[in-house]
Amino acid sequence: MPNPFKPTAGKMPPILIGRQSIIDDFKEGLENGAGAPGRLMLITGQRRYGKTVMLTELGRVAKAAGWEVISETASEGMCDRLASALVRPGMKLRGVNVQPSIGVPGILNASLGGASFSVDQIALTLREVVNQRLAKMPRGKGIVFTIDEAQAASMADMVALATTIQHVIRDEDMRDVSDSDKHGVAFVFAALPSLMDELLHERVLTFLRRSVQHDLGLVAYPDVRSAYIEVVREGGLAIDFEVAELAAEASDGYPYMIQLVGYYMWRAAEVRGSKEIEEADVIQGKKDALVLFDDAVCVPLFDGLTAAQKLFVKAVAKEVPQPAKVSEIASRAHRSASWVSKYRASLIKERVVESAGYGLVWLSAPHLAEYVQSLR
Repeated sequence: MPNPFKPTAGKMPPILIGRQSIIDDFKEGLENGAGAPGRLMLITGQRRYGKTVMLTELGRVAKAAGWEVISETASEGMCDRLASALVRPGMKLRGVNVQPSIGVPGILNASLGGASFSVDQIALTLREVVNQRLAKMPRGKGIVFTIDEAQAASMADMVALATTIQHVIRDEDMRDVSDSDKHGVAFVFAALPSLMDELLHERVLTFLRRSVQHDLGLVAYPDVRSAYIEVVREGGLAIDFEVAELAAEASDGYPYMIQLVGYYMWRAAEVRGSKEIEEADVIQGKKDALVLFDDAVCVPLFDGLTAAQKLFVKAVAKEVPQPAKVSEIASRAHRSASWVSKYRASLIKERVVESAGYGLVWLSAPHLAEYVQSLR
């Protein structure tokens, strides 16, 4: 029997545990016509919290509703690529007839990629392409753009995109049809929270602050337990309530660990030739999962910190499982109170540590403390 748990990054899991409210908001946005809030959405969360999976699922929902979906990962030239994805043979773009024999990327690069073109011109070109595509779509339908890693987008691209959104919506508003019959555009952005904060404070990107915002967090244990029971039984094995509870606790509610623990406990049962996942399989599954979790989450997270931030994190990790007292971190790190205050703020901004009460902090990522302690 194939293992139903898929821990690979971006791979659709069997159940989007604890994320139904996001899907419902998006569905309502598509169904409720022009101006519906769910048509502009910002999904934030740390790496391995399932942002890419959510974009994939929302794209699937949009296609099922008859909308076209354009997916991109933000990087330099994002608007060029979005426009390129929308251009079809025979479409006229800024006076150029795009024929099948002519490479679209070449035309777009000539139109948009040169240094002589302004952000306004980029926005105008993307607006033209979007409007031409919308004009050929059934009434009430439109285009959904999903943008992953939005924090990596250039400011020029984000400004051009904001301008495009504003004008395309205005162009549709000028059509003498009901809101339900108007063509629509929807944008769903996924980003790391700390880096996205900087974009949200840009004056020209106020449209992002008006978006429906969802911050992906840990999944509640009861939801994880129920999902384990459902997925395992549908996959053809058995698991009882208590073992599923143990597996949920082993995952710590961390989305990536949910998939890893599920994958490895299933494999452990198969190695035994058993049709039922038992407590020993969960214990082995967690042990195997932590090896991959460290490599995929803890190592890059810790290695990406500055030397001073690492020193702070090591001081916090000494107290696990109890939260660390901010007043004691200075003595452990042999640094001043102002140093502690500075790096506490920077690590909270990057979601590496979080407040655990007045004068207390602990590490946000599950198992990061154990990994840091193993470095001694």
